Amino acid sequence: MKILARQLTLDLYNCNEKKFADVDAIKTAVEGVFGSDIRIISTEVDNEHFALVAAFNEGHIALHIYKNFKYVSVDIFTCNESEESDELAKNLRKYFQPEKIKSTYLKRGDFGQEKEVKPKIKVRVAPLRKVRNVGARVVKKLVRGGN
Repeated sequence: MKILARQLTLDLYNCNEKKFADVDAIKTAVEGVFGSDIRIISTEVDNEHFALVAAFNEGHIALHIYKNFKYVSVDIFTCNESEESDELAKNLRKYFQPEKIKSTYLKRGDFGQEKEVKPKIKVRVAPLRKVRNVGARVVKKLVRGGN
């Protein structure tokens, strides 16, 4: 299927709140992927919310940070099948260090189809911190006799 565009949305939960303080570092994390292709960057900052909108040659980015919830919402729209959106997502995950992330990929613009087309949505939710295997530890204790 030939698509017109691709959209990636990210929900970053329980982020490192220290990362919210440096607005310039957040801009740098976004600019690092697109470099000189970034045309417009607009930011709005208040006590509880930070918003960044950036346009580039083949799409745009909207990023919203809710400090009280340690939550970041990201929308990346690209007018092609490029991997730039995945690279930006990786940069933002590395920068904000969330404990949990939800990624949703949308393929946009399916022209020339005779029948109604249902959107193809791929959603991935993954905790990013390691979870201890409590069951294995309990079994070990039982086998050893409670030591």
